[in-house]
Amino acid sequence: MLAMDQGVVEEWLSEYKTLPDSAVSTYAASLKDKGALVPAIYKVIRENYSDLLEPVCHQLFEFYRSGEPQLQRFTLQFLPELLWSLLSVSAARDPHTSGCIEALLLGIYNLEIVDKDGQSKVLSFTVPSLSKPSVYHEPSTIGSLALTEGALANHGLTRVVYSGPHLQRETFTAQNRFEVLTFLLQCYNAALSYMTMTSLQSLCQLSSRVCICGYPRQQMRRYKGINTRMTVTSDFLVQLITGIHYALCNGEVELGSKALDDVLYRAQLELLPEALLVGNAIKSSLHGVALKNNAKDGGRSIQVEITPTSSRISRNAVTSLSIRGHRWKRHDSFHEILSCVNCERMSNGDSLRPRPEGETLCGPAEVGHEVMAVRNQEVRRQKSVRRMAESEASGTPSTGRGQH
Repeated sequence: MLAMDQGVVEEWLSEYKTLPDSAVSTYAASLKDKGALVPAIYKVIRENYSDLLEPVCHQLFEFYRSGEPQLQRFTLQFLPELLWSLLSVSAARDPHTSGCIEALLLGIYNLEIVDKDGQSKVLSFTVPSLSKPSVYHEPSTIGSLALTEGALANHGLTRVVYSGPHLQRETFTAQNRFEVLTFLLQCYNAALSYMTMTSLQSLCQLSSRVCICGYPRQQMRRYKGINTRMTVTSDFLVQLITGIHYALCNGEVELGSKALDDVLYRAQLELLPEALLVGNAIKSSLHGVALKNNAKDGGRSIQVEITPTSSRISRNAVTSLSIRGHRWKRHDSFHEILSCVNCERMSNGDSLRPRPEGETLCGPAEVGHEVMAVRNQEVRRQKSVRRMAESEASGTPSTGRGQH
């Protein structure tokens, strides 16, 4: 580490200690103007045996504990590099050099799982519906969805998934390591729009290294780091893919594409369905799309298909309105038949005959029988006329009954 970088870090460590509480917000806003500070901190984190590593980790934790959003984001931008330092040291079985990094990560985790009152947080997530557009799909490209009774019953309903409460952790173990790291990546992804390009590059490098170390692809990537395979979980890879997707659409096309391929490579080897589903969905959505290398200071966003303002509903589409109209037509036709039967009964004088007590003029059941009787009578008449015509043509007398 150069003496100039060391001097920048030492100055940063000393100025925050003497800062009054009223000037914290102003100081947080001025950190983005210190161009040499962030690269110097990255160098400290990458040197596991640096004397400045422990005070730097302590300072970053103080930033996060302050509750100032800008200071918390300043700490979160180093999270991918901190995760790689922890995992690489754990794979090398040299845990004594990562004690301060473990303390920093556990401190951030324990702060995030509770609210201001110290109660455990329960996070909620709304599962998107295929009938509504999302980052990964547009309903108009799927085609017409079958309007079944089950689809109508579930229309407008939302499914919510809950995460938590999470247990506090005092140390890393083989059982809880990736549970904590996955939650930390989730916090990082929640602030992706505030992360610097250097942080996104570090995330892509973390994803590739974790997934290819110890596998044949490591030689193809020409990475000469550790050769030990690292255990991963499906949830951890899904959080990595989420960050990679943002990096892909915001300037890091080359690094993001390699990282996505490496994560899918590892997910195929481990047969992790969640990571394969999300990764392949993102890869399919980016297929044939020209991703632009955005300027570092340019606007950042994830590209999605905008739903057009013009209506795409076909004239023949089955909708709730057309169903109601169909029912009204059937109802009107029923009343027409009912009117015809009543008129016929009136002409025959049936309405004038004496009726037993409780008998109505024309109930629903009676109307049904009358309609069936008229229909059967007409069928018999048509059959009789047909037989008479056939008999006259053949010259034989007809035995059927003719009704005139």
